[in-house]
Amino acid sequence: MAKLSAKEIIDSLKEMTLLEIKEVVDLMKEEFGVDPSAVAVAAAPAAGAAVEEGPSTVTVVLTEAGANKIAVIKLVREYTGLGLKEAKDIADNGGNVKENVSSDEANEIKAKFEEAGATVEFK
Repeated sequence: MAKLSAKEIIDSLKEMTLLEIKEVVDLMKEEFGVDPSAVAVAAAPAAGAAVEEGPSTVTVVLTEAGANKIAVIKLVREYTGLGLKEAKDIADNGGNVKENVSSDEANEIKAKFEEAGATVEFK
């Protein structure tokens, strides 16, 4: 079997869905006994050390729900603990989803909302 270059591996990952990539990660854990995500997390602080620190806490604000409003309402309810009507109001009109969260947590929240088709910003 021919050896794949790192670029070829990355190119093939770009064509996969998140579920397929998760399966690859799980297979790597099984085969090599190592968690590739732990290596990426360990390398991130070293790379980020040179970058200037932003604010330590931010507020996640929903600016637009997008086409998949039901999924966005579910996420708003998950992160705010609000009822259905209040979560729908935030999805319709925008508003704070979560206040005073760490930048890392805010990025995770933003990723979930963007995956659902919403637009989120930090303040």
